[in-house]
Amino acid sequence: MKQYLLGIDLGTSGTKTVLFDDAGKAIAAHTAEYPLYQPKNGWAEQDPNDWWQAAVKTIQSVLQSSQIPAAAITGIGISGQMHGLVMLDENGQCLRNSIIWCDGRTADECREITEKVGAEKLIAITANPALTGFTAGKILWVRRHQPDIYQRCRHILLPKDYLRYKLTGVFATEVSDASGMNLLDVPNRCWSKEIMDILELDESMFAPVYESVDITGTVHAQAAELTGLTAGTPVVGGAGDNAAAAIGTGVVKAGRAFTTIGTSGVVFAHSDQVAIDPKGRVHSFCSAVPGKWTVMSCTLAAGLSLKWLRDTCCQQECAQAKSQELDPYILMNQLAQTSPIGANRLLFLPYLMGERSPILDPDARGAFIGLSAIHSKGDLIRAVMEGVAFSQKQCIEILTEMGVPTDSMMMCGGGARSELWRQLLTDIYDCPVKTSRASDEGPALGVAILAGVATGVFSSLEEACEKIVIADTEHLPDAGATAAYKPYYHLYTKLYPALKDSYQELAGM
Repeated sequence: MKQYLLGIDLGTSGTKTVLFDDAGKAIAAHTAEYPLYQPKNGWAEQDPNDWWQAAVKTIQSVLQSSQIPAAAITGIGISGQMHGLVMLDENGQCLRNSIIWCDGRTADECREITEKVGAEKLIAITANPALTGFTAGKILWVRRHQPDIYQRCRHILLPKDYLRYKLTGVFATEVSDASGMNLLDVPNRCWSKEIMDILELDESMFAPVYESVDITGTVHAQAAELTGLTAGTPVVGGAGDNAAAAIGTGVVKAGRAFTTIGTSGVVFAHSDQVAIDPKGRVHSFCSAVPGKWTVMSCTLAAGLSLKWLRDTCCQQECAQAKSQELDPYILMNQLAQTSPIGANRLLFLPYLMGERSPILDPDARGAFIGLSAIHSKGDLIRAVMEGVAFSQKQCIEILTEMGVPTDSMMMCGGGARSELWRQLLTDIYDCPVKTSRASDEGPALGVAILAGVATGVFSSLEEACEKIVIADTEHLPDAGATAAYKPYYHLYTKLYPALKDSYQELAGM
């Protein structure tokens, strides 16, 4: 008898729910979008209730369109954007909008954390420096600037764990997502009481930590009535979005890695041991694979950079695409293909939201370098795509320094739909790049697989990935193109150091 698994992926632009069969085939999928609020430059917030409404809507939709009985769903997994701060009162009600991963307001709080804990101790315990995107700094920011809200807070959750609470009534998190809070003892896979004591945080506000394949609760009656799910359906730990995408792309063994071009850009590699960059340029987290770890970079504005260009400069293409019932990015890709390697000597720095990997500078900002009157819209589009690819190349070089191999590279996220972007990455990486038949569903598929392992549909993550994750495209590097990109990449790596002081001066104005 065929079994079914549900994967819910809480993203920045929307929540996507996908129903899979036990062969990993997507039976039905639906996405619901919601707004991002930016009250000030560099701030980013979302309403957790929007996430829940999007989850309810998408679950209802996939159940209705698939015509699969809810009782046939064996288990549910949830993935989501990492680092967001959700604060609930004693009744489980949201106290404020969530401060999400790309928010950069907490520079002062990060300095406070580093001073109180000590930079070396912080990295030794949490495997990461204090970063503006991470959750601990956001908690301290609320405590300092909104003390009335902080005093009423009884529960602190990550975004996907808020959906878990709404589905099950259980407060829980798991190791991969909790790794991005600056509060987890990453080598030992548990909360760090030492760091919480130093920062004067009440450990009772934080949910118990599980492994990603653990069953954390079951769908309760009220959520079942709202969504159409069957009460009692198991909900597993799940994973942060990138840890989930790793499962969904088969990155469960040493040497395997993937690149995501979504709102953010990520290079994510599996490691059998804890590997920590002492400079904190990339992140080391617990893997969704029990007893394993990962190393990942995160650039804050990958697909976001192309979306920004679409929204500000490509209204004509958007209107044309709408009339032709096309995705605007298809037309933008066609324009980019009219531009040569190097975009007619135009470079783009993708620091629209500040930057995390590899420069760790919330004051950095985007820039076109070399812009002149000869440049066309196609040049701008290609420069943005190349700049994002160069930023991922920089991160791979750091992983290589750390002794974490990236012998096998998968690609997922919205950028994976672009053949041009896939080939750009292949040539700039000088490494074959593959996609899988479910690359668009990477995180949702990953947590569905986790749910399948937890409920006995699969015997192990490795067995499930060998069965389900099948490459459907492969791009091989073109030696001539790789050579042509090298001088542009070399110049790209020199630009941020040259502009760093200017960024700081501009931020202070």
